[in-house]
Order: sequence, then C-alpha cells, then structure tokens
Amino acid sequence: MTDDHEVRGGHPEAAGEEAPRGCPVAHGGTDGLTRLYGPDAAVDPQGIYGRLRKEYGAVAPVLLEGDVRAWLVLGYRESRRVLDNPLQFSRDSRIWQDWKDGGVEETSPLIQMLGWRPDCVSQDGEPHRRLRRAVTDNLDTVAGRGIRRHVTHFANKQIDAFAEAGTADLVGDYAEYLPMLVLTRLFGLPAAEGRSLAVSCAQVIKGGPDALEHNDRIMGILAELAERKRIEPGPDFTTGLLGHDADLDEGEILSHLRLVLITAHTTTSNLLARVLELILTDSSRLAGLVGGRRAVSEVVEEVMWNTPPLAVLPGRFATSDLELGGTRIREGELLVLGLAAGNLDPDIRPDEGVSVLGNQSHLAFSGGPHECPGQNIGQAIIETAVDTLLHRLPGLRLSVPADELTSTASTWEARLDSLPVEFTPQAG
Repeated sequence: MTDDHEVRGGHPEAAGEEAPRGCPVAHGGTDGLTRLYGPDAAVDPQGIYGRLRKEYGAVAPVLLEGDVRAWLVLGYRESRRVLDNPLQFSRDSRIWQDWKDGGVEETSPLIQMLGWRPDCVSQDGEPHRRLRRAVTDNLDTVAGRGIRRHVTHFANKQIDAFAEAGTADLVGDYAEYLPMLVLTRLFGLPAAEGRSLAVSCAQVIKGGPDALEHNDRIMGILAELAERKRIEPGPDFTTGLLGHDADLDEGEILSHLRLVLITAHTTTSNLLARVLELILTDSSRLAGLVGGRRAVSEVVEEVMWNTPPLAVLPGRFATSDLELGGTRIREGELLVLGLAAGNLDPDIRPDEGVSVLGNQSHLAFSGGPHECPGQNIGQAIIETAVDTLLHRLPGLRLSVPADELTSTASTWEARLDSLPVEFTPQAG
C-alpha cells in the first residue's frame, strides 16, 4: 500500500502526525468510530470492512461491545505481520491498557474472548509452547482413534431424525450441533450434554449480557468432567490433559478444555454450514461431489478464503509504540484481526473471481505460533459430515431461492441463519 493511499483517508496518524486531542483516533476518543457490534454490524460486516478500508487503509479504529476501543487490522500483509511477531504483538491481555485503566469491566462480554486465562492462547514464548504441546499431543491422539467413525455415527443419528420428512434445515437440524456431539465423545462427556453445550458455546462467541452466565455453565460442566476423569480415566482428550508430562495444574486443565470445546465447536459448525451452503447453491459443485469428480476439501478451501468461520480474531496487544500499515499504535492498545477482510484484501486478491484452488495461504486458521492446532479434526468432521449427508439423502436441493438465505453477524463471526432443503423422503 502506498503512502499516498495511507494519507488519503484523512487519518492523522497514518500521515505520521500526532492525532490532535479529541480526534476519534486519539487515545480516549470514541466519537464517530464504527461499531463492530449491534444491529448495523449484524447485517453487512463486509460492507463495514470495505468502508473502513476506503477511509483508513489497512488498519482502522473501531469500537467493540461496550464501546471499547480497538484497532481492526484489514490488510492481509499487516495481519501476517501481527500473527508472526508475538514480541511486538502479544496475546497476553494483562498488558491491555484499557483493562489496566479500569475501562473494561470484569463482567464485560469481551472478557470471554479477550480476558487472560492460564491457557496457551493467552501466553507467548516458553509458557505458550509448554501448554500448546499438551493440547496438540492430545488432539493428535484422539484424532488417531477413529474420529471419522464418531462423525459418521452422530451424523446418521442427526439425519435419522428428519430423513422421513423429506425436508430439513441443515443449520438447525445438522450443522449447528453435529460438531459438539462429536466433541462430547472426544472429551469423554455424555452425548446428552451436546445440545445445551452447543447453545452455551454459541452465546459465549456471540457476546451480549448472557455470555458470562453461559461461560460459567460450561466451566461447571468441565470441572465435573475433570473430577470424574481423575477417578475414571479413559481414552479421551480430558484424560490425556490430566496425565500429560507438561504437568498442567487445575486452572490450566479447565481453561484448555474450555478453549478447545468452544473454538472447535463454533468454528467447525459455522464452517460446515457454509460448506453446505456453497454446495447447495451451485449445482455443478453438488454434481461433482455426488459423482466423485470433486473433493469436499476443495469446497472447504474456497469457504476458508471467502467466508472464514471466524471473521475477526481476538486479539493482540502492542508491546511498545509502533507503526502498522501507516498507523501509529500505542503500547498496550488492542488489535483485532479481520480474517475475512484480510482474505479479500484487494492488494492480494484484486480479482475475487480467480480460483483459489490449491492455495492454502488464507488467514482462516490464524497463523504464527498461535495457528489453530485442530485443523485436521475440523477437516475430518466436515468431510465426513458432507459425505454422509449426500449419501443418505438422494435428490438433496435447496427449498428456497439462494438469494433468500440470510446470515447474522456478531463482532467475531457471521453465521448462516438457516439452510432449508428438500430431498427424497427415506423410509425409517
């Protein structure tokens, strides 16, 4: 991006000047800033990203829930710089200036996404490596124990519930709960907990006044699980964390169970819905999958670029005063990464219509030391879920025009509201 472009947005700090007192960009001001939450943000997040990019360039000032200030990173290259440089952009929110100044309440919904916890996401360096090793080792172990068999089992149970009707909503009847049902098996939880846990995880990500209550509910269930697994160990992720040689304490164990449960379910369920949407709104893709000429992984890759399951990644904190994309960031300020915006950055994708097949350099899995460790599990769930659905339901097709499908966004994600379909009814 050129210097001219950075200055053209009328952004004082982009020109290398001090922002005047009272300017919305200056530390402490909120007047005139765009909110990444609320009714307007729920309807057209991509429109907001485009407007901010035009006005500010690669980095834009925004407000998060509660009118908390943050910088939204819109540029692909700038997001890569943040992700790859934890010494400059830390994940440790204990250095967050607004938090230290008392500008963010303990009860803020943002704390569920940004607050410090004794988990690998909240730390950098050696503490991060120790904790992440415990997570990746145990994810690799459970992934090698027949995860596709678990997905097939629960996918068939979900389909059995609507197969005779000849109609379904593949969001509410399938994608919204299937990943959590699989995770209950991987964690050693009763499958009966799956639906209510899925609802609570969705509320934590969505934010709002109920986020804290739902987070507390999740933590209570996980505390009971960890206590039970100490007495009755099994071949599951929870038991693996309890016995790992990284020697996690109680707080670290519960925080990592929470981290994996919430992120794995919400991102995989969202991604599964988007993959099904893309398949069912393009007859050539659907025919290619049914006929074995196209792989589900190709569709997943396309969705990862164009509608990643996590649209905005929380969060990083500047460890010193620095410059990013022509914008001056002060020590302790919060940055959130626009993964959806970065993937569509016109500097790297001037023509969105060009195929991204085989190009895995998208931002959907984050990047750097904190890159998502559960990619293979998510891919296995989605591929198996799609294959099972197409095998079970001949004549599968949308039952509404594609342009009637709607989505609702929160700060962090945009979720498909419903995916109504019809198919040849199957005898019980």
